[in-house]
Amino acid sequence: MGASVLDAILVLLAVAVIAVAVFRRFNLPPILAYLFVGMLVGPYALNWIPESEGTRFLAEFGVVFLLFTIGLEFSLPQLIAMRREVLGLGGAQVALTSLAGGGIAWLFGMPLMAAVVIGGILAMSSTAIVIKQLTEQLEVSSRHGRLSIGVLLFQDVAVIPFLILIPVLASDSDTSVALELGAALLKGVFVIGAMLAIGHWLLRPLFHIIAAQRSSELFTLAALLFALAAAWLTHLFGLSFALGAFIAGMLLGETEFRHQVEADIRPFRDVLLGLFFVTIGMLLDLSALPGIIHWVLLLVVAIIFFKVVLVTVLSRLLGAEPGIALRTGIVLAQGGEFGLALLTLALVEGALAPEASQTVLAAIIITMLLSPFLISSNGAIAKWLYAGSYLRNRESQVSEMEGHTENLDQHVVICGYGRIGQNIARFLDQEDVNYIALDLDPVRVRDARAAGEQVFYGDSTHIENLGAAGIGRAKVLVISFDDISRTMKILQQVKRLWPDLPVLVRTRDDANLDALQQAGATEVVPETLEASLMLASHLLLLLNVPVSRIVRNVQEVRSTRYQMLRGFFHGQEAESLEEATAFRERLQSVELPEGAHAVGCALGALKLQESDVIVTAVRRGGIKGHQPEPDMVLQADDILVLYGTPEDLAHAETLLLQG
Repeated sequence: MGASVLDAILVLLAVAVIAVAVFRRFNLPPILAYLFVGMLVGPYALNWIPESEGTRFLAEFGVVFLLFTIGLEFSLPQLIAMRREVLGLGGAQVALTSLAGGGIAWLFGMPLMAAVVIGGILAMSSTAIVIKQLTEQLEVSSRHGRLSIGVLLFQDVAVIPFLILIPVLASDSDTSVALELGAALLKGVFVIGAMLAIGHWLLRPLFHIIAAQRSSELFTLAALLFALAAAWLTHLFGLSFALGAFIAGMLLGETEFRHQVEADIRPFRDVLLGLFFVTIGMLLDLSALPGIIHWVLLLVVAIIFFKVVLVTVLSRLLGAEPGIALRTGIVLAQGGEFGLALLTLALVEGALAPEASQTVLAAIIITMLLSPFLISSNGAIAKWLYAGSYLRNRESQVSEMEGHTENLDQHVVICGYGRIGQNIARFLDQEDVNYIALDLDPVRVRDARAAGEQVFYGDSTHIENLGAAGIGRAKVLVISFDDISRTMKILQQVKRLWPDLPVLVRTRDDANLDALQQAGATEVVPETLEASLMLASHLLLLLNVPVSRIVRNVQEVRSTRYQMLRGFFHGQEAESLEEATAFRERLQSVELPEGAHAVGCALGALKLQESDVIVTAVRRGGIKGHQPEPDMVLQADDILVLYGTPEDLAHAETLLLQG
C-alpha cells in the first residue's frame, strides 16, 4: 500500500502493540514479537510497509542504538574478573564457530569474503534472550550461568573487529584486501584509541559540568549527541556507524553516569531497538522460504547441534562437569541480535548478497524462536543425559554439608553470603551462635571456607540443600539476598515442611512486603524503611527526645508492619508499570472547593475504602488531624490526604469532586 511516513508509523505501532502484548502473555521475549511484526507487515508478506531507503536507514539507525546500549552494559571490570571464562571459553567458541561456519559457506560456493562475514554472524548468540531466561529461571549465578555470561562478554568484544572488517570486504577498491584490511585495522586502532583518550580526559569532566546543571533534558541531549557524534566519527574514517556507537556506550558505561544514561535513553532505546528488530523481520522473504526451507532447517539444526557440542566440549576442557558443560551449550545454542546487526550491516554495505542472506536470516530467527524453550529445558535435558553424574555431584555436596552439620542444633541457617549475610555471621560469631550459610558464588565460598567460615556452595531453593544444612534442627532461617522469586520459592518449601520455623527476610523496599508476610515470613526487613527509622531515631536523640519514647515509637512502627512509612508523595518520579502494586501506592492531597460533591458529606458515607483508598489525614483551617473518624462531615476548603495506587487515587478524586 502506498503509505505515507505517518501511515507506516501508525501501522507499525498498532501491530507492534498487539504482538508484544500477545508475546508477553506467553512470557516470550519482545524481540521475537518485533521480528514477527516485521515479517508480517514487510514487503514480502502483507506489504503494508514497502522496502525503501527510509526503512534501510531505519535499520542502520537501529543498529547504532543496539550497539550503543550494549556498549553501556559492557563491563570491563567484569570481563577482567571472568577472564578465564571470557578469553578461554568465549574466545575459543567465537573463533571455532566463525571458522566452521565460514569454511562450510565457502565450500558451498560462497565467495571467501562473504563466507567470512557469515562465519562471524553465526558465531554470535542472543544476549537479550539468554540473560532474560536465566534471570527468570534463577540461573544467572549458577555455574552454567556464569560460563554463558563469560561467552556473551567475549562476543561483545569480538563484534568490534567484524564491524571494522565488513565495510572493507564491501569495498570496490582495486587495492588488495590485505592492504585494505590492514589500513582499516590501523584506522580502527587509531580511532578507538583517540576515543578512549577523549573519554578518559574529556568525557567525565564534561558530563560532570552537564550534570551540575541538574537538567535531565540537557543530560539526555548530551548522551544522544555523544553517541551519534561517535558513530559519525567512525563513519568519517571509513568504518561503520555501529562501531562508534558501541565505543561511545562502552566509554559512558565506565563512568559514574552509566545508570543515569540508561534511565534517560530507555524510552528512545526500547522503541528504536523494537523498530530495528521490525526491520530485520522485514528483510525475510517469506515467498522464498518454500524453495529454501530444507536449507534453512538444515542450518537451524547445524547451528544448534554445533554450538551445543562445541561449547560442551570446550567447557569440559575448562574443567566443568559434564552436566554443567551441556547446560552451557544448550543455553548458547542460538543466533543473536549481534548476528542480526552484522547481517544488516553486511547487506547495507553490500558485503553479502540479499539472496544468500535469506537462508542465514531465516535460520537465525528460528533459532531465536526456539531458544526460550531450549533454555527453560536445559536442566531437565542435562539431568536426563547425565543423571548419574548429577546425582553423584549433588550427593557429594549434600553429604559434605551433612557431615559438618550433624552435631549442630539450634543453629542459624543463612541463605546468601553476600555483604549482609557476612555481617549477620559476624554478630552470630560474637555471641558464639553456630550458623551454616549457603551461597552460589564459588569464589566467595572458596575464600570464606579458606578463612574458616561455615559456608557451603549450594542453591538455597533446593530443599535437599536446606535439609543438609540442618534446617529441621535450626532455630532461625535468614534469607539475606534481595531476590523476590528465590525468596518466595524458599518460603513456600520451608513453610510446607517446617511451618513453625521462624524466617527473617531481607528486601530492598516494601514492594513485596505483604506478599512475603502472607507466604510465611516471620519478619520482613525492608532496607529503605529501616534506614528511615534509624535516621529518625538519631535525629530525635539529637533533639533531646527521651530514649524511651523513641524506642516506643520505633517498636510501634514495626508492630504495624511499617504502615506509617509506606505512603509518601512521589512528586515527578517516574513510575514503573512492572512494580508490585504495594510499591506503587502513594500519598496525594485533594482540596475540596466550594460545590465539590463531598462537601457536606460524612467521610464514611463516601465509601472511599471500597476504592482501596485510605484517608490518612484531613487538614482544616491550617490544623491537620490524623486518622479522621468516619462520621466527620467534610467542609469547603478541607484538604484530604489520600493513600492508594495512582489509579485508585484518580477514581477517589473524581468521587470527591464530582460524585
